Amino acid sequence: MKKLGILAVALLAQATFAQTNRFVYQVTSKPDINNKSDIKTENAYLDISAERSMFYSENRIKRDSVMQANRQSGGARGFNRDQMESLRSNINYTIEKNKKDQKITYKDRLGRDQYSYEEDRPLNWKILSETTKIGDYKVQKAETEFGGRKWTAWFTTDLPYQDGPYKFSGLPGLVVKAEDSTGDYSFDLMKNYKIAAFPEMTTFGTVMKVKRTDYIKQQEKFKADPMSFLNSQRGGGGISPPRSQGGGGGSQFSPEVKKRIEDGVKDEIKKNSNPIELK
Repeated sequence: MKKLGILAVALLAQATFAQTNRFVYQVTSKPDINNKSDIKTENAYLDISAERSMFYSENRIKRDSVMQANRQSGGARGFNRDQMESLRSNINYTIEKNKKDQKITYKDRLGRDQYSYEEDRPLNWKILSETTKIGDYKVQKAETEFGGRKWTAWFTTDLPYQDGPYKFSGLPGLVVKAEDSTGDYSFDLMKNYKIAAFPEMTTFGTVMKVKRTDYIKQQEKFKADPMSFLNSQRGGGGISPPRSQGGGGGSQFSPEVKKRIEDGVKDEIKKNSNPIELK
C-alpha cells in the first residue's frame, strides 16, 4: 500500500508538471500610422510548458474552431460572415520559444503560404532597480531596444517562468507588462490558468522556412505587387479564386478577382502601416 501511495503521488506530480500554463494578455495597438485614434484591443495567449512556449491570438483559435466545424459538416453550415468578421485579428503570427536551445521561431502567412523564420537578434535588457506592484505581482522594471522601438517591461519573479508575450524573453522572470515608448503597442497580463495541452494550429498552404531577412524581402514583394506574388505561389494552400477563360490566360486571375484582391491588400497595408517592428 505504501508503494502504491508513493506511485500515486509521483504520477500526480508528473501530471501537474506536464500541464501547460496559459497566460492571457490584453494587446493594445495603433496599427495605422495615419490614424492613431484607431486603437485595436484584443486578447492573446502565452501558453507555457516545461519545454516550450507559444504566443498567438485568442481569435486565431476561435476562427480555427469555426472553420474546423464547417469542414466536419462538409460545408453544410456555411460561414457566418458577421461571426468571422468579429474574429478578425491584428495578431496573425505565432511565436514559439524553445526552452532547451533558447530559439525563437516566428510564423506568419504571406499570400497563400506560411513563412517561418528563426529570430536572429538577441534582446539585450537593461534591468533597473525600480519596482512596483501590478495586480497581485511585485514587478521590476527593464528596458530594451528591439525592432526599431524602445520597450519598457515589468517582470515578476513571483511566478516560476522566464518568458513573456511576443518575442520578449531573457529576463529573470515573467513579463507582466510591456509597452513601447510611443504608446503604440502594449501587452498587459490579465489572468492565467492551466490547460491540458497546447492547441492544434490549423495550417494552410506550404510552410516555407526562411531566414528573417528573406522573409522581410518576401513581405516587401507581397506589398509591392500582391497579384504577382500570389501567382508565384504555385500549389499554395487556400481556395483558388476563379481564373480568366481566355486562351493562354489560364494561369491568371480574372480581372474582377484581381482588382478585388489588390484593393483588399492595399487597404490592409494602409491599416497596418505602423507594424510592431519598424526594422
